Amino acid sequence: MRHVIALDVGGTAIKAALIGPDHELLHEARRPTGREQGPEAVVAGILEFAAELAAAGEAAYGEPAAAAGLAVPGIVDAAAGTAVYAANLGWRDVPLRDLLSRRLGGTPVALGHDVRTGGLAEGRLGAGEGADRFLFVALGTGIAGAIGIDGRIEAGAHGCAGEIGHIAVRPGPAGRPCGCG
Repeated sequence: MRHVIALDVGGTAIKAALIGPDHELLHEARRPTGREQGPEAVVAGILEFAAELAAAGEAAYGEPAAAAGLAVPGIVDAAAGTAVYAANLGWRDVPLRDLLSRRLGGTPVALGHDVRTGGLAEGRLGAGEGADRFLFVALGTGIAGAIGIDGRIEAGAHGCAGEIGHIAVRPGPAGRPCGCG
């Protein structure tokens, strides 16, 4: 059965799924991001998780995934396939699209900003479907939003739209509220 791999990397957890042709949920999984182990470990964890999903999908559905989608927080250069910066994960200029495609044996990979990607999905398949304008706000480790306009998500002047801010729920190490200080 034709399917794709979907991964949503957050500050505390990675959510993943295998999705079928009619947007049907075939399999879902979740695991900690492991950010306390450092940025290299987070990247390695993402790649390993995706490889496990790929193997499970091929075993269950008799063919490899047609593609993979990876949504990450922070500043993302989707065109270049690079996770430019993520305060909560500590990475800079990570070529995630290429790393994941190589790990999956050449499977095509799309990389996007987590909340702009979520907003796009909400606009096409969820509560924003059919609306010419909407605002999608996600509350997680940080706060981010996506503005939907005429079927697309506004990327902003420099591709950084959506990063609204952080709210300290409990102070982090040394009393700092979050990774960006």
